Amino acid sequence: MKHDSITRRDFVRGTACAALSASVMGLPFARAAEQSIRSSRVQLVREQAALGNDLKVDVALLKKMLTEALTGLTETKNLKDAYHSLFKESDVIGLVPTKHLNPTHGEVVDLVKSTLMEAGFSADKIVMAQGGPEKPKSCTALIALPCLKAHWLTGIGTVLKNYILYSGRPSSYHDENNSKLGEIWSLPFVKGKTKLILVDALRPLCDKGPQPDPRYLWNYGGLIAGADPVAVETVSLRIISEKRKAMKGEPWPLSPPPLCVEAADKVYGLGTSKMEEIKISQSGWMQDLLL
Repeated sequence: MKHDSITRRDFVRGTACAALSASVMGLPFARAAEQSIRSSRVQLVREQAALGNDLKVDVALLKKMLTEALTGLTETKNLKDAYHSLFKESDVIGLVPTKHLNPTHGEVVDLVKSTLMEAGFSADKIVMAQGGPEKPKSCTALIALPCLKAHWLTGIGTVLKNYILYSGRPSSYHDENNSKLGEIWSLPFVKGKTKLILVDALRPLCDKGPQPDPRYLWNYGGLIAGADPVAVETVSLRIISEKRKAMKGEPWPLSPPPLCVEAADKVYGLGTSKMEEIKISQSGWMQDLLL
């Protein structure tokens, strides 16, 4: 089946978007049209001191942030209960961080693994799952651990792009073809496995990514947690967009436009891209929230 890419015009012209939605991945357009208003929860926790002046991560404070994020997301009392509400002890849990060029902080990845083990999950069932198509196949559950960043080939390079290597053909999702990133999440060896998205927003990058250009890095001191990849990406995109606007003093659109976010909702049915449908809970440092 031919997979047509979405252009900016497709989103402006409803009929073009409808035709495309009917053809991509065999998903009928009616599926999106018939969905009732969805409410997806996203938990944002920030601490100004999460990164020191030397950019070293305060691991004790990071653990407090992780606990607040996951207990808030799952409405549980402690981190153990939060994990057990998301995963079965029999699960093989794949951790999927950003690995190259402005990678996920190693402290975030290590902390997720160690707290899973503290919660009773076996170390030999917690695996690193970033890489090619073979990586997620042995996993029964995935935790997406991207860092918050703009990307010069896909607009935003955070949640949806995090699985791009699973496609086996990452370059085919660049430029306007970033609109098709949602199809990777629908591959049979990926679909339904992602139980948690935890975005490393400690020091995001708002332009020129994935290369870590210091002009566009800033200390945000955040973790963003959710189970709906589109909702988490939508919140991530808002933070990046608002930071760019603050830097320029006027709107500064990403290039290429991140068509993947709306397409993940309207074409692939992965979650909601509408801010009004997302329940965002914030705790901690509120200055320059950018939401």
